[in-house]
Amino acid sequence: MKIQFAPLNIPLRRRLQTAAVVQWVFSFLLLAQCCLAAFVLLCLSHWWLLGALYVGWLYLDRDTPACGGRRSQWMRSWSLWKYFCDYFPITLVKTVDLDPKHNYLFGFHPHGVLVAGGFGNFCTEGSGFTALFPGLTPYLLMLPFWFRVPFFRDYIMCGGWQLGEEPLVPAGLHPIVPSHFSSLPLFPGLVSSEKASASYILSCPGGGHVAVVAVGGAPESLDARPGALTLQVLNRKGFIKTALKHGAHLVPVFSFGENELFDQMENPVGSPLRRIQERLQKVMGVALPLFHARGVFQYSFGLLPYRKPIYTVVGRPIPVSLTPSPSGQDIEELHQRYLDGLTQVFEENKAKYGIPADKNLKFI
Repeated sequence: MKIQFAPLNIPLRRRLQTAAVVQWVFSFLLLAQCCLAAFVLLCLSHWWLLGALYVGWLYLDRDTPACGGRRSQWMRSWSLWKYFCDYFPITLVKTVDLDPKHNYLFGFHPHGVLVAGGFGNFCTEGSGFTALFPGLTPYLLMLPFWFRVPFFRDYIMCGGWQLGEEPLVPAGLHPIVPSHFSSLPLFPGLVSSEKASASYILSCPGGGHVAVVAVGGAPESLDARPGALTLQVLNRKGFIKTALKHGAHLVPVFSFGENELFDQMENPVGSPLRRIQERLQKVMGVALPLFHARGVFQYSFGLLPYRKPIYTVVGRPIPVSLTPSPSGQDIEELHQRYLDGLTQVFEENKAKYGIPADKNLKFI
């Protein structure tokens, strides 16, 4: 294989963009393992008492990932995230205004390999979410597995507290939070994708809160490759029930270009590799797609994503009436309305973003 090296005279801005993406990929692929190793070494060292104190903190803080996280405005306002979004680049596209008097549940599609569009748009201000949607604060829901890793959990939750009023805490959860909250909008962060977490966000009074869910989840990442338009959504109805129980308006979001960032080893359904990946996903709760793209100093192989544009289109909201005890028919009807809305977002915008006219979404 002939290696294509990066030229030496690359502008500083592009180097900074690459550095921002390197730290992002490192965070998802290696930082969690490094944090776990550091914790084990700490417990086995003469500083084991610090490890024991941290275990106590984990117990006291166990419910925080499901109760809005713990944000650091300083961290979420890093200029690093602007370089991150400019690398691809990532563009957030608004189709209509969203009334901040309501709470919303954004369904994000497709999952992609590492949810780059979801992170750039909803976990940072790199693409200008607050300017486009004033009065709204998004929370990207992430697999609970990552919130069980010592130290790493605290890093990904950094994003502070937001709300102008006392939040509604689901029964059985006892987060450590201040009694008063700032009314100033803060930057978005990561929270657990447990049902209690989405319920906490969507039950907050006054509106203005957005739970962002990658509906296809980890299994969909195993099919994330250039040109893929298959979405795992037909049997995903838990988010529909949650929206009904809290009266949160549903918003379909389609991220054009999300599947173009990485190549992936062939793993058709039924193949030995796919069976291993699916078994590991059931055991660990996370999928392990074997992906590759480009490197730092050469463009032929590596784990960095390709510089492919991402256009994340936020569709029209689907009004949802508060239904504390939704029936099966209620869920089915709203689910079909959601699929219709998602299809509409895709069909109305696919020509703008390079999707051939004969290509359509496939729901499984």
